[in-house]
Amino acid sequence: MPASNRTRSPNHNLKATLRIVPLCDSAIAIEFENEIDPEINARVVAYARHVAYKGWSGILDIVPTYRSITIHFDPFQWDFAVLIDRLEGLSRHTVAEPESQAVLHEIPVLYGDEWGPDLEDVATFANLLPAQAVALHASIRYRVYMLGFSPGFPYLGLLHKALAMPRLSTPRMKVPAGSVGIADRQTGIYPSATPGGWRLIGRTPTILSRRTGPTPFLLKPGDLVQFRPIDRNEFDRLSREAPDENH
Repeated sequence: MPASNRTRSPNHNLKATLRIVPLCDSAIAIEFENEIDPEINARVVAYARHVAYKGWSGILDIVPTYRSITIHFDPFQWDFAVLIDRLEGLSRHTVAEPESQAVLHEIPVLYGDEWGPDLEDVATFANLLPAQAVALHASIRYRVYMLGFSPGFPYLGLLHKALAMPRLSTPRMKVPAGSVGIADRQTGIYPSATPGGWRLIGRTPTILSRRTGPTPFLLKPGDLVQFRPIDRNEFDRLSREAPDENH
């Protein structure tokens, strides 16, 4: 792509609430309002999908977060000012999809005991019985705000304020794959066994990372998650039915 002779301010306004910030010679951030909000995140997800849909050569990766998007590009194919012009054009035509059109995933969870060793502490923090804490956690339809921390880890929100317990002061060295955790107003699922400091309240037999299929992860930003409490028998049955190659 031919280079442009124009120069831009490092923080070039697209709109009053949208700006581009250069991160390096091959990455930029598109920033929305600085808060966690489902409507803002819906705009982020819609914008990221719009960029991906264009299929522009030299765009290497598009990473949406709670309230911004990082775009990695080939600097030999893109001039920074030209890329900004393209993104400005998209900003005028991007409309967030209504939540009613989002993909809903039902995630079965075995809560408590060895699968959720922090459930009783979370319940005590919330001044609830463990069964009440489970019911409250499973009562909310969560939005997938972003993936991060480890590949495919979904940040889900917003958690009920009563359950918003801070992270552990000392992270665990290994958290089992499928663990469902809490950290402040967020809940999430560990796709693979990694260190982690979230409060573990349960575990799902659902596999989030896939070696086959159109996408590497079950969940994507903008999806919805509804947790469903299950017993040990159903957990064992679903675990046996899960693809062995991904454990």
